[in-house]
Amino acid sequence: MTDDLVLRESHADGVVALRLNRPPMNPLSQALLTAIGDAAEDLGRDPGVKAVVVFGSEKALAAGADIKEFGDQETARSIGATFRRAFDGLAAIPRPVIAGVSGFALGGGMELALACDLRVAAETARFGQPEILLGIIPGAGGTQRLARLVGPARAKELIWSGRQVKAAEALAIGLVDRVVPAEELESAALAWAGELARGAVAAMGMAKRTIDRGLDGSLADGLDIEAAAFVDVFGTDDAQTGVASFLEHGPGKATFSGR
Repeated sequence: MTDDLVLRESHADGVVALRLNRPPMNPLSQALLTAIGDAAEDLGRDPGVKAVVVFGSEKALAAGADIKEFGDQETARSIGATFRRAFDGLAAIPRPVIAGVSGFALGGGMELALACDLRVAAETARFGQPEILLGIIPGAGGTQRLARLVGPARAKELIWSGRQVKAAEALAIGLVDRVVPAEELESAALAWAGELARGAVAAMGMAKRTIDRGLDGSLADGLDIEAAAFVDVFGTDDAQTGVASFLEHGPGKATFSGR
């Protein structure tokens, strides 16, 4: 990774942890975003990866963009493109991707969490899109992924106010999926990733892509996408294994290869 700005850690069952390494607050510089994008591309191509967890430091997943790099509109265009590559890359990994959030996830840091499939937060975590306090708007997915996750009205309120959301409220509004004590965050996120990694991850990847693509169009379009993916999944080894195991042993006994 570029100057070790992102650390890759391998765990059991094909789980990989990506750890942002600009402590303590992990400001999202162009260099760090480039490293995230490179890591996402590598993970997406690696068949040995079964699930991914993204961590920051104890104080922050990321406290936002590196404001020192802000400038004129052309600079904003370049920064936005780098954010887009990094976060779209994470979202496109054909495996479950979990954000483990300790401390602050603000601005681009919250958008990083939104680009993941699932979010586990420490009780001490704080989320927010404070861009409006600088007279600007979110530019790395906040207006789009946040609205799809919590609904347009709630997304507008959070973006317009720029306020910080504590972990308990984040759980209540569906911004995060689980809240755990701070000292248990990493073990809880890795354990959840491990559970998913032992499943039919080829089918999970197809389901992920189908859900995400379906959200962009009409219900009819989404059902067409699902119908095509349903046919495709029967071409995987995992489908053959799962069906045969069910017929012989009943549900929940298959051991999947991820192919």
